[in-house]
Amino acid sequence: MKRYSALALLKAGLTGQRGWERAWRDPEPKKSYDIVIIGGGGHGLATAYYLAKVHGLRNIAVLEKGWIGGGNTGRNTTIVRSNYRQKPLHDLFDFALDLWEGMSDALNFNVMFSPRGALFLGHSDGDMTVLAQRGDALRCDGIDADLLTRAQVQKLVPLLDMAPDARFPIHGGLIQRRGGTARHDAVAWGYARAADALGVDVIQKCEVTGFAMTGGRVSGVVTTRGAIAAGRIGICVAGNSGPVAALAGLQLPIEAQTLQAFVTEPVKPMIDTVIMSQSLHCYISQSDKGGIVLGGDPDHFPSYAQRGLPPRIEKAAAEAIALVPALSRLRMVRCWAGTTDMSFDGSPILSALPVDGLYLNGGWCYGGFKATPASGWCYAHLLATGDNHPLAAPFAFDRFARGATIDEAGVGVLPQLR
Repeated sequence: MKRYSALALLKAGLTGQRGWERAWRDPEPKKSYDIVIIGGGGHGLATAYYLAKVHGLRNIAVLEKGWIGGGNTGRNTTIVRSNYRQKPLHDLFDFALDLWEGMSDALNFNVMFSPRGALFLGHSDGDMTVLAQRGDALRCDGIDADLLTRAQVQKLVPLLDMAPDARFPIHGGLIQRRGGTARHDAVAWGYARAADALGVDVIQKCEVTGFAMTGGRVSGVVTTRGAIAAGRIGICVAGNSGPVAALAGLQLPIEAQTLQAFVTEPVKPMIDTVIMSQSLHCYISQSDKGGIVLGGDPDHFPSYAQRGLPPRIEKAAAEAIALVPALSRLRMVRCWAGTTDMSFDGSPILSALPVDGLYLNGGWCYGGFKATPASGWCYAHLLATGDNHPLAAPFAFDRFARGATIDEAGVGVLPQLR
């Protein structure tokens, strides 16, 4: 990785980065590839990287209709954790957490993974019972989870409102100390750069508008930059899974909803762990630049817009201030939204589709960013071999027809989708 002096960095910043070395190539699409991945977000780029790194495949293209990091990858709250209660979910996400821990070294790119801990708050005896059950399930599989008393929570996060008559009284919590945050943009850039170095074509401004069919199977894609033949095609487009699958005549058990978040002005360190509430569905963390990042519920109606509604911001802010009153003195500097693909059971789909040669990575709901490396690893296995990785086997497309849903109620799943 090329290093630049402070003077070179200043010069580049004042000249619009003229002469700056590209982090990855800007290739023209070839006529055909062994595998085409639709979607240049974290999951698509991770898939391409592991296809090349683990499976030794090189004739691969990642097609992105916009620019790398311009979709959901750059529109989330950067939380990384694996403390799900359901075994298929916590096994998959804990494998992701293992990969997160070594990602910067593997990619030779600092993704700014920060294992500062992920704390779930309990606001009632019922909450604490649920947290204790989840902790037991995690520890039985060797995943770290510590149940904390009220006093331990107060010591860990002194700014929480611990008053007995608080709007949301705190009875205790459950912490995963290996959890934390990572820099979302750096993850996309790191995977793009590493995949490109292995020969993958990362092609931006190339929107897929249709599929070519031969003998009942997909044989390529039609794009705004011409037709591209492919042996296998992976859909990896987050909130746009439904519209892309519809181009092949498929209807997915997925509904797109808008999820928004916002960040405050930067301040000195005041919150050094990720704070979450399963009852409120509110989450709070402090970025490396000092801003307090806040999020909450989605807008609860189908939408493909990358913008949110003021009532959701107001609700998230009110809940955050009730938990940490000191936040009331901060100013919001910007808000953003992503389009999440909400599956009917709140769990992802990593699977072949009913159309031969077509595969889906989607339905991640709120969990997409934290799953990035494991998602890419398992999807690469599927695209390379045609068979699902054991960790991804429970997330097959036909599980809804079989009645084998994976319902993680109370962990980032909407009530109407449970």
